[in-house]
Amino acid sequence: MSYGLVARVLGAGYDARAIGNVMHATPDDGRSIPWHRVINSQGGCSTAGLTMPPDLQQRLLEAEGIVFNEKGRCEIKKYLWMPPEYEQEAGGEKSNQEKLFG
Repeated sequence: MSYGLVARVLGAGYDARAIGNVMHATPDDGRSIPWHRVINSQGGCSTAGLTMPPDLQQRLLEAEGIVFNEKGRCEIKKYLWMPPEYEQEAGGEKSNQEKLFG
């Protein structure tokens, strides 16, 4: 999902930046949400300014089969997961998420 899509699903009071901040604050305790699966709307990672290795998110996604181009972007339409109630916004196309991530 993109940060903006997560914000839209959560509703009023959320925006992409707020979602990014929440994802950054998520503890890495093995029980948390898969923060690395949320990317920006251009299909890129937005973790370069954080204290983690700047390419960690991209490496984690590549290990799951996501392909990035030389600009560090993936084909977001190919990999984007949308909740079923939002699939109509994507032209009714079914998500590839289940096939990619089990």
